[in-house]
Amino acid sequence: MKLLIVTVVEQFHKEILQLFKKAGIENFSGSDIDGYKNAPSLLRTSSWFPSEKSGAESSMFFSFTTEDKVDVLFKLIEDFNENMETNNPIKAVVVPIEKYI
Repeated sequence: MKLLIVTVVEQFHKEILQLFKKAGIENFSGSDIDGYKNAPSLLRTSSWFPSEKSGAESSMFFSFTTEDKVDVLFKLIEDFNENMETNNPIKAVVVPIEKYI
């Protein structure tokens, strides 16, 4: 059993759901989040309100799943990220589960 965590900008929300389906991961949870990157100081000073920072609308998904499904999803995500034109790749991590009920 593995804990899979995936983050994606809102632009690719539908795509990640399709990738989950292709990988056979049908049980997962999701939440809307704000994603942040450290912007260069030049960009902050050129803003109308330089003290304000805004995050990118993003989503985080997690699932308790098997290693074989994680492997399939990682391959699908790698292929997707290689073909994207933005600098916001889908990110995924896996955390091993020692015990579960």
